[in-house]
Amino acid sequence: MKKILITGGAGFIGSHYVRTLLADGYEDWAGCHVTVLDKLTYAGNRDNLPPSHPRMTFVQGDICDTELLREVLPGHDAVVHFAAESHVDRSLESAEEFVRTNVTGTQRLLDAVLAAKVPRVVHVSTDEVYGSIDEGSWTEEWPLEPNSPYSASKASSDLLARSYWRTHGLNLSITRCSNNYGPYQHPEKLIPLFVTNLIEGEQVPLYGDGGNIREWLHVDDHCRAIDLVLNRGRAGEIYNVGGGNEQTNLAITERLLELTGNDWSKVRRVADRKAHDLRYSLDETKISEELGYAPRIPFEEGLASTVAWYGDNPNWWKGTKHGTDAAAAPGTAG
Repeated sequence: MKKILITGGAGFIGSHYVRTLLADGYEDWAGCHVTVLDKLTYAGNRDNLPPSHPRMTFVQGDICDTELLREVLPGHDAVVHFAAESHVDRSLESAEEFVRTNVTGTQRLLDAVLAAKVPRVVHVSTDEVYGSIDEGSWTEEWPLEPNSPYSASKASSDLLARSYWRTHGLNLSITRCSNNYGPYQHPEKLIPLFVTNLIEGEQVPLYGDGGNIREWLHVDDHCRAIDLVLNRGRAGEIYNVGGGNEQTNLAITERLLELTGNDWSKVRRVADRKAHDLRYSLDETKISEELGYAPRIPFEEGLASTVAWYGDNPNWWKGTKHGTDAAAAPGTAG
């Protein structure tokens, strides 16, 4: 039986990947055993995963814990590294935890991977390492120009990951994705924050004039791309994973108002974020031509189903959002 270890597997994207693995949704890993390593910080939620599963082992732990890593890693055929601090606003308030987790944590994980002789690694990153682009799209060869402590820490982890391929011959690939959305996303992020605020009758905080442009990617499409890179990607290579759908924050806000039956009286303008990147756009020619990837979920369809999911599962997000113990597994809401 193949064994795969997923760091950050109780988070939004990692848990989607784990649930799909356990449902045998990825042909190359059908029937595999999945080890989930997650610290269960505020962004990690044990309810994102099955309470138990015969092919899943859950380990609560920190990727900075070298002793734990060296205990857990031996015997695995691959590692997909999702674990990261990922919220830009939090990094503006304090960068220390971002450097610790994203940089030091990645370094310690890679050292442990080498010691355990794990044969394959995918390091999951973000388009934010490129900075901001006024026109055109980033290729994988674009220089890194991160503009926040979060994106700088991810760029640093990318460079570390690449160095382990170049120095140690580690069979490692890097993915850089555009903005993800979908069910189980923490309500600090734009779409779930706005949706849950509107469900509760609260206003939504729109930065500046709302003209910032992001490319949106459904989490299922992202995870499918990661699986392609894991199984067919080349060592030492970077693969951009875009959604092919650019939207201003203003347009996203308007659509969410429509989907929840609200109007512009529910929008509160707030001061723009420091060093707020204007536009992100990925050129995904490489992953398309090499691995045959293309997003499958149309944005309008994915957004509507995401809004419906949050409406159907208040017990999942209310406790997380308000810091209570009310969180429960989806499907238990009355």
